[in-house]
Amino acid sequence: MSDYQKLEAWQMAMGLVEEVYKRTRSFPKEELFGLTSQMRRAAVSIPSNINEGASRAGSKEFLQFLHIARGSASELETQLLLAGKLGFFSSAPEDLMASLTSVKRLINGLIRSLKESI
Repeated sequence: MSDYQKLEAWQMAMGLVEEVYKRTRSFPKEELFGLTSQMRRAAVSIPSNINEGASRAGSKEFLQFLHIARGSASELETQLLLAGKLGFFSSAPEDLMASLTSVKRLINGLIRSLKESI
């Protein structure tokens, strides 16, 4: 699948990346190379792996990269929860969690679909 930009999972993941970047701007400066950086990397990894997998030769490879994207989404989930517990968000991160849940659901749907086609 070379037209990854049409995938709803990729589109939503890109929106999530934008929101993570916006919301982490207000994090404490001492977290710039800590939680801020980790959250941004995990968020960027989600659409990046969807794209890379979609650009590969076959469904099995795409499936592998979708699993990596799902792992990055799970990593981001823990980081969002931790940042919330530490009080780093100026407002509650429920909207980010809801977006992340939607992205994970779409990735899971792609995984199921690919598994059925293999």
